[in-house]
Amino acid sequence: MANAWKRENSKQPKLLSPILLILSPCLLLLLFLFFFSARSPSNPPNSTLFVTPLYPIPSFNCLESPQAHPVVANIVENLKYPFLYSLSDFGSLPDKPHKNIVRLLKGKPFRKPDISATIQQLLEGMKGRNGLVVDVGANVGMASFAAAVMGFKVLAFEPVIDNLKRICDGIWFNRVADLVTVFEAAVSDRIGNITFYKLVGRLDNSAVSATGAKLAFKSNEEIAVQVRTIPLDELIPNSEPVLLLKIDVQGWEYHVLKGAVKLLSRKKDAAPYLIYEEDERLLQASNSSAKEIRDFLHGVGYSHCVQHGTDAHCTKAALVCATLCHENFSDNKSAAVGDCNLGPWLLFWLGKVKFSWDRIRAFRL
Repeated sequence: MANAWKRENSKQPKLLSPILLILSPCLLLLLFLFFFSARSPSNPPNSTLFVTPLYPIPSFNCLESPQAHPVVANIVENLKYPFLYSLSDFGSLPDKPHKNIVRLLKGKPFRKPDISATIQQLLEGMKGRNGLVVDVGANVGMASFAAAVMGFKVLAFEPVIDNLKRICDGIWFNRVADLVTVFEAAVSDRIGNITFYKLVGRLDNSAVSATGAKLAFKSNEEIAVQVRTIPLDELIPNSEPVLLLKIDVQGWEYHVLKGAVKLLSRKKDAAPYLIYEEDERLLQASNSSAKEIRDFLHGVGYSHCVQHGTDAHCTKAALVCATLCHENFSDNKSAAVGDCNLGPWLLFWLGKVKFSWDRIRAFRL
């Protein structure tokens, strides 16, 4: 019986020791880590695959900026490429709120800003082309976002911190953080600092000139602040294509243009389409004039400018091209004379005609 018991016991399988059970997974993990680390140098991390342009001044960091509040934002009406923006001025609450607040309470979208429609009409003829849209005097981003939602990359310049916070709102609302780069700076003709006047209740009228800031709103309080200045030529390299340059700086336009002489001196096919505010009263408040600007632009090759309200639209196109644009704006097709592409011109004026007709129809209804 004793021998029988020994034979049965000897047939039982031997169990692995507890130490081996613990060490086996550890050894496998070490082998995996060694194999992965040996291969990793040939596969750089994603952050090295995307090169962020190096600018002489840092861009505004929306993630580190305090959140503006309250936030009053809405979508813009009647645009082919709609976007949202956030108000920085609320009007005189509660008696005289901003018109867009009234529209919001009625369930309506924000009124379409003229500059937003203009930007989209022009860029419609430039889709597929590589290049920046530069927005000088961005306010709350009504031009920047009009371009960004179409897929264009934007450099936006705004010195008023209240407006910068609203631009940050819009960057998030429109999901365009990869397309819009913002700078807390006033664009000028030299690097340095300058006194800037914020106009309480009308931040869109803030200006370098205290007189210019209060020209239309004499009863509003102005607050003097020091802001950084930078010329566009110091920030935009010659190798960077620019499709469109929009400037709205309450009379400081001449100084902005002087600081962009290299950019504006590019050859005709590389020079940006230029939109700038040309208000003689505001220009005089900053010791310049419309004639001084036109003479400067003519000197760098912008031979034709068309006035539209208080804005001037300038290109290096020949005069015959601009004339044809006015005479043929009823034609939906882009025309060309020589090497002058009239697509942006035609689309712009066609859009203006359509907008006027829509307003007439709405009035009749």
